[in-house]
Amino acid sequence: MAIDGLIILDNTGRAIAQSGFHSFPPAYPLLHIDALNNALASSSRPEDVDPVLYVPGLETPSACCHIRRGDLRYLCPVSGDVDPLYAFAFMQTFIDILHEYFGHVSPETLRENFDVVYQLFEETLDAGGHPLTTSSNALRDIVLPPTLLHKVLSVAGVSGLATSSANSHPFASPIPWRKAGVRYNNNEILFDVIERLDAIVNKNGTPAVSTVWGRVESNSKLSGTPDLLLTFTNASTLTDCSFHPCVRLQRWSRDKVLSFVPPDGKFKLMEYRYVPVSASSLNQVSVPFILRPTVTVDDHGGSIDVTLSSRLTTRTMESVFVELYLGEGATGASCIVSHNASWSFNPRTATLVWELKAVMPSTNYSLRGSFTSSVATPRPARAFRVRFDIPQHNFSALKIEQLKLTGENYKPYKGMRGNSLGNIEWRW
Repeated sequence: MAIDGLIILDNTGRAIAQSGFHSFPPAYPLLHIDALNNALASSSRPEDVDPVLYVPGLETPSACCHIRRGDLRYLCPVSGDVDPLYAFAFMQTFIDILHEYFGHVSPETLRENFDVVYQLFEETLDAGGHPLTTSSNALRDIVLPPTLLHKVLSVAGVSGLATSSANSHPFASPIPWRKAGVRYNNNEILFDVIERLDAIVNKNGTPAVSTVWGRVESNSKLSGTPDLLLTFTNASTLTDCSFHPCVRLQRWSRDKVLSFVPPDGKFKLMEYRYVPVSASSLNQVSVPFILRPTVTVDDHGGSIDVTLSSRLTTRTMESVFVELYLGEGATGASCIVSHNASWSFNPRTATLVWELKAVMPSTNYSLRGSFTSSVATPRPARAFRVRFDIPQHNFSALKIEQLKLTGENYKPYKGMRGNSLGNIEWRW
């Protein structure tokens, strides 16, 4: 199972960079680019385009797997018997590598650092189309991150000075994900627990489906080669877990504790699905707000009356967006909102957006208005889309119970913070 290559497009559909398709004719990547651009041009909404597209005009069956991140689209052509999830996983890994190297990734960033991008192509994907080196710690010893000094020395032709430290060389460490000889004055490891609630709520306010997906991201600044043992308070509620390669799976399966030698710097420790202990057999998680929508459809338009209130008692919901697709032919809207909130209508997507910067506990927020349509009988979406953010909060109440360190003679500082996101479909 192999990947044919990787292509990066800007928001106009033009290629910025692509890996070397050495085993394919020159027209092979162009056919996949044209297939995606034609699909986007023929679709009324870009999000309606299938993530896997069949590409005609080739002797062997081929498909184009693509995802969008910001202003960029990433294409991964595959042929033969290849699982598309294999291609999507590699694309997401490559995107994470770009973010670690450049921070903010944009077309301008990739053009300014095209030499680094092409080196990453060569190191992360071998000639046979198999992922090669994807660990950031190992890659930084092979492909130097872009710095001002590195650029100046490269332009001047002084390449010998723009190398890594003298006592470090590629694959010097026996542990693939950790550098050798790491030293810090202040030893600390920080954990970010980020959870996302995906739910579908019936019009009577009861969840039809609700699932919490979480991940634990870490930033390790520990000297030497520490061996950590991390214990959570309610690890039994975590299921469908996936881990960084540093985690010893047998210890988690037996004792529900994480035993690992952490990489240096930022990394994703684990991902999981939260299953509440006291929930019903459907494992439902309560939605942290109440929405009372009333939508009336008339000739060439309709009226909207929506009230939103928080179920939380101490936390504030932030960056709340309530969206409703008003249907094909929607031409405009006029609304009144409470509590200095804001609303907007996007004529390109025919979507009404109600934005609330903060939703306080025990407070009702309302939107009332009407919309017009060129269609005699408008057909708005049968559900509102609600997105929100709750800082310093976790649906699972996951906390660190204990962190033990062996192999080194120091006591590290540990920190943990939570953040919850939500993407709710509320039917009316």
